[in-house]
Amino acid sequence: MNRTQDLSKLIKLTGDRAKLDAKANGTYIVYKTNEGQFIREHSNGEIERIKEEDLQNE
Repeated sequence: MNRTQDLSKLIKLTGDRAKLDAKANGTYIVYKTNEGQFIREHSNGEIERIKEEDLQNE
C-alpha cells in the first residue's frame, strides 16, 4: 500500500473506534461531511446537523 491508502485506512479505523467508544459511553461523535456540514451522531443512531452559530465559542 502507499501512504495515501495507509492514511485513509487509519482515518477510517479511527472513526470506527470513535463510534464504538461513543456507544460504550452513551455519548456522540461529531464529524464534517463532504458538503461542509457538521453532524452530531448519537450512540442511539440519532443524527442531527449542528448549526454554524452553535459552533462559535463566545
